[in-house]
Amino acid sequence: MTVLPCHSAGMKITTRPSRSQFPVLRQICNFIPSYLVPKLARETGVDKKARTFSPWSHLVSLLYAQLTHAIGLNDVCDGLRLHSGPLVSLRGATAPSRNNLSHANKERDASLAEKVFWAVLGHLQNLQPGFARGNRGKGIARRFRRAIHVVDSTTIELVASCMDWAKHRRRKAAAKCHLRLDLHSFLPRFAIIDTARENDARRSRELCAAIRAGEVVVFDKAYLDFAHLFELLQRGVFWVTRAKENMACEVLQALPVAGRILRDEIIGLRTASALIDYPELMRRITALVEIDGREVEMVFLTNNMEWSPASVADLYRCRWSIEAFFKQIKQTLQLADFLGHSANAVRWQVWTALLVYVLLRFLAFVHGWHHSFTRLFTLLRSALWRRWDLASLLQCYGTASGQFHFIATPQQPSFTGF
Repeated sequence: MTVLPCHSAGMKITTRPSRSQFPVLRQICNFIPSYLVPKLARETGVDKKARTFSPWSHLVSLLYAQLTHAIGLNDVCDGLRLHSGPLVSLRGATAPSRNNLSHANKERDASLAEKVFWAVLGHLQNLQPGFARGNRGKGIARRFRRAIHVVDSTTIELVASCMDWAKHRRRKAAAKCHLRLDLHSFLPRFAIIDTARENDARRSRELCAAIRAGEVVVFDKAYLDFAHLFELLQRGVFWVTRAKENMACEVLQALPVAGRILRDEIIGLRTASALIDYPELMRRITALVEIDGREVEMVFLTNNMEWSPASVADLYRCRWSIEAFFKQIKQTLQLADFLGHSANAVRWQVWTALLVYVLLRFLAFVHGWHHSFTRLFTLLRSALWRRWDLASLLQCYGTASGQFHFIATPQQPSFTGF
């Protein structure tokens, strides 16, 4: 590593990263335990469909496709063949042919990629418990001091003429990723990847199944299902959502309000079918929210009768953080050009994109990277085959000084006035 003296500040500035025995790609993949992929390939039966192209080589090929923003099968295969020497050193991984990679994406069960993602996430959290805990000492996270989950979905546009299985509208096709995000660590806790045909509310029970008593879940009105809300209430889970405009209810008690809170009411549902699904009382809060320079009324629902109305509005404000998460992965990772047209191939690519996200987040946490996620991605993409030490690479590269938000934090999205 080249070091230049800095006489004015009495410091030393590093200009080049130190050398390493292994390429950057191998150092990234080393965070995946060596036994994991063969073990899960046996459990899912993928190893029986693998002859010359191993499951590990398949996973490395898709990770490479994400890290290089590969736009097609030839792009992946040609790039890996050009670096077949350093690729073999990566636990014997081999470059695929176009047909091998296409067939693997179509025929090998994508549940392997899903299992690898959750296993690697658990492994990294065990290595660094602080990575799992996240930032619990700032903003709204400090105020509540309990686990806060945010539930939402994002639509991934596909090509309708090639992907009949994913037809969403007459001339459109789409897949949908339903996600439950931990607000403290900004790491996924549960995810479902499926077509965009189904209503979001049908997935709400699966997404919230593992939430424990005393924890908080926040979701949009698309996930509003009174039977599910009552189930959460019985489990001791606190929830915050928005009310639909046509919700029929009666006001039983009006609570005092101040500031930008217009109404704070205890309500009961009025229709017979809704009362069967949710026979208990709930709280409705109406607040003025400034959006795009104008004030808009927003109506929130919750089953907590003790929080201040401003805290309920703050909690729902945090739901916008998951929008920042979706924007980050869709604009940075390769979720625009797909390497296959089948549902299985799309799931492979989405799960490996989430895996790359977690690996890079872990790198940023371990090495104290203070710049943006996009900048980290582009730096590693340009250095994948260089034999540079990752730690020194992240320390000495970057032209701007200071610290920046690596990802949206709970206190960033705001309702003006709260």
